[in-house]
Amino acid sequence: MNAKTSKLRDLALSVVSILCLVSLWLVLSSSRPDFFPTPQMTWERFLELIEYPVSKVSILGHIWASLRRVVIAFCYAVVLGISLGIAMGWNKKIRAAVEPIFESLRPIPPIAWIPLVILWFGVGEFPKVLLVFIGSFIPIVLNTMTGVALVDPMYLSVSRVFKANTLQTMIHVVLPASIPAIFAGMKASLSSGWMVVVAAEMIASKSGVGFLITRGSESYDVALILCGMILIGIVGALLGVVLTLLERWLCPWTTKKEK
Repeated sequence: MNAKTSKLRDLALSVVSILCLVSLWLVLSSSRPDFFPTPQMTWERFLELIEYPVSKVSILGHIWASLRRVVIAFCYAVVLGISLGIAMGWNKKIRAAVEPIFESLRPIPPIAWIPLVILWFGVGEFPKVLLVFIGSFIPIVLNTMTGVALVDPMYLSVSRVFKANTLQTMIHVVLPASIPAIFAGMKASLSSGWMVVVAAEMIASKSGVGFLITRGSESYDVALILCGMILIGIVGALLGVVLTLLERWLCPWTTKKEK
């Protein structure tokens, strides 16, 4: 099977899966449309949302509010997380000192930090960004550390043969070899951060996709809740696609050939 046929097959399967989901939605909503709005009712509520913004913020404004919080926190998490992950993966002493802390914090859901963050910093913009950072930081650190620690020793031996110093070895050997693991951590980090920002916006927020869901819940507007949930899924999927394309551009050698 050539690559073109394989892509057409995958596209057909994706379309079929979406149609099955919509069909299931129609079946479930047919009996209680007031409790579970139909796709048509949800679409009409989306159009109404465009015409009559919630809290005087357009739908794009709510999406941008959430994205801005995620992007700010994600950038900090990437810079600090990759740096610390490389240090932990490269230096066994640093890893022995820091890894137990991360292993202790990893099981704690980021949402569990919400009461403490609100108690310490209030309900402004910074607490939301901080919560997203907490949810994004640990996956990047652990994946980067694992990627660096698992670099093939043969590569390191070759760098020593060519008398490369530590910085040269890091730039030309360790980083290229660990990029797949780093990007895997970034994808998990971005997904976690997007989920956390939605939860954070459900608490004392006046903008964002999570705020739309809260407003729908308060007014028993189930269609608005579904609109918010669909937007969360679409934007989250697009963020994943952007990272995948970025990975293919930065490290094309990791792209596997389609069979």
